[in-house]
Amino acid sequence: MRLTDAECRARFAAARVAHLATAGADGAPRLVPVTFALVGEVIATAVDAKPKRTRQLRRLRDIAENPRVAVLADHYEEDWTRLWWVRADGEASVRHGEERGPYLAALVAKYPQYRQVSPDGPVILIRVDRWTGWAFRG
Repeated sequence: MRLTDAECRARFAAARVAHLATAGADGAPRLVPVTFALVGEVIATAVDAKPKRTRQLRRLRDIAENPRVAVLADHYEEDWTRLWWVRADGEASVRHGEERGPYLAALVAKYPQYRQVSPDGPVILIRVDRWTGWAFRG
């Protein structure tokens, strides 16, 4: 059954991982798992210190070329009466330096791992303009 915006926000905010979908000028879709925090109507995710081949991430280039993104959080269990998913559609921007402060604080509050090593890269902010969600309701 379709979820209300409030139900979508609540389920999304409580999720531990989501998947960020981007597409650059080439139109090719790309999907990556992300940690995130919901701050009002803004989803924040950061480039963190986990090992990566490069800091010039494709998702950052995609956002520069096409800021429209989607973020999906979901829950799966073998008991299908517990299934749900929430998608947030919006426009992304990339922030550096001090602009990241309140969003980094939200990420550190949500993920204990970030208390050890705080994200040191840019923060992607997604201003949500549409929530869509579904949950099993028997």
